[in-house]
Amino acid sequence: MGTFIGHVYPGLFLILYGLYQAIVVSKAVIFKDSLLDPSCHPRKKGRWAKLWKICHGGVLKMVIGSILIAYEIRCIKGGLILMNRLLPPTFMYPKEWQHLTMFILLTLNGCVDVMSKNLLPQRCVLLEKGSLALTFYVFLLLLTSHVQDSTGIELQIHCLLILLVFLLMLVLTAELWTPDTFHLLLIETFLFLMMGSWLIQAGFILYKPVTGYPWQDDDISDIMFITTFFCWHVMINALCLLGIYGISSLWHRCYHPSLKLMGSKEAPYHKGTVGPLYKLLQEVEQSESDDQALLLSESSS
Repeated sequence: MGTFIGHVYPGLFLILYGLYQAIVVSKAVIFKDSLLDPSCHPRKKGRWAKLWKICHGGVLKMVIGSILIAYEIRCIKGGLILMNRLLPPTFMYPKEWQHLTMFILLTLNGCVDVMSKNLLPQRCVLLEKGSLALTFYVFLLLLTSHVQDSTGIELQIHCLLILLVFLLMLVLTAELWTPDTFHLLLIETFLFLMMGSWLIQAGFILYKPVTGYPWQDDDISDIMFITTFFCWHVMINALCLLGIYGISSLWHRCYHPSLKLMGSKEAPYHKGTVGPLYKLLQEVEQSESDDQALLLSESSS
């Protein structure tokens, strides 16, 4: 990951995952649907119904994680070994092993998502959220030790990335108790987009500067502009989320205007009127009417 491509590929994955989450959240808000168990589109109930039920986010994590693992191993000439053969033996490639640990955790998290949504008899949301939160706990630990030998520009970039991971860890921890909260999922999506765009920006700053000249660690203006660029990423990603919601709303109003009405006709609470509580109320009303009839007959006699 200590290359330009090593920063761009994970960044692109995080952006793609964030855009996917943004579309899911926008659809749930437009149709006032559940964020955890969205209703199925009428066109997705036929022959391809099983294909649409696959956990796309989990499959994406597994595929991208496996590609990044293979790329990290391939970048090391002679193989990614743990220790050399000298006496005393020393550990080799510490940063590369940290990158590999992150990618393995990403792949395992995708496996957990697919297992929960497609293999278990009943979906376990707590397992999915707990696995994702644990992944970012480990990410935070790895990143804090990842910057031990960093200075200047590189240190400033990684400190801002650590801030994003820390905030995302807090949001994922809160989702363990309230997993179906719109505000938390919106913040989570925004932080994923921020991590992705910032990783790509870090690749250009550290390895391919636009000016063609490397950034200077001893120049305070360069370090200050790192934070300025980060703030620009905050504004751009916020506008991106707003744009996705606006485009999704316009798309569903123009091309699927009847879906909202169909969804309201199939709402769960309409089916609950014949439940046990409704039957109990009917029995109570019937008994009260019988008692009143009995009292009237006694008074007339």
